Amino acid sequence: MIIHDISRDALTCPAYDGDPETRVEHIKSMDDLDEYNLTAITMSTHCGTHIDAPLHFNEEGSPIDGLRLNTFYGKCTVITVEGILTGDDMDRLLPYCKRRILIRGGGKTYLSHSAAIVLAESKVVLVGTDADSIAPPFDEAKPHRELARAGIAVLENLNLSAIDDGEYELCAFPIKLGGLEAAPCRAILLEMEKGLN
Repeated sequence: MIIHDISRDALTCPAYDGDPETRVEHIKSMDDLDEYNLTAITMSTHCGTHIDAPLHFNEEGSPIDGLRLNTFYGKCTVITVEGILTGDDMDRLLPYCKRRILIRGGGKTYLSHSAAIVLAESKVVLVGTDADSIAPPFDEAKPHRELARAGIAVLENLNLSAIDDGEYELCAFPIKLGGLEAAPCRAILLEMEKGLN
């Protein structure tokens, strides 16, 4: 089995525009003759590779610790598409996709409101992207709200540059942050090597 790390480093990934910058503070350091190393970090819950829970855009939506864990593990489909996906695009793609979809678009592919509506009416439980947001900068709220209303988890800021289109097993469990709207995660894809059972 091949394990692909599709996460970005939360400490070096740029913060989303308007979010606080990530800060690292070395509280204890063996280089300073302390007995051990101890580090504190300050960061947005949306920094690096992370999962948005429905609460992010829906006051009554589930927080990150309220989502079922099987949402974050299981068969997924990686697809390469460009531009802003419409509802018609999603209608065309969905028959070929599993219940978890990862969109590879060089960080420049987004869901339109109509695409989010189609996903909300499907059996999809998670949609991911290698962009820093699932929605285009000029229309952040509507796609997010539509997915949140449907209880679909959003996995953002993936690194899919070395991943081919196809089917994989996704494992992307969020850190347990009770009651919050998002959490960082370590996302990996599991690929069965050809010729092996």
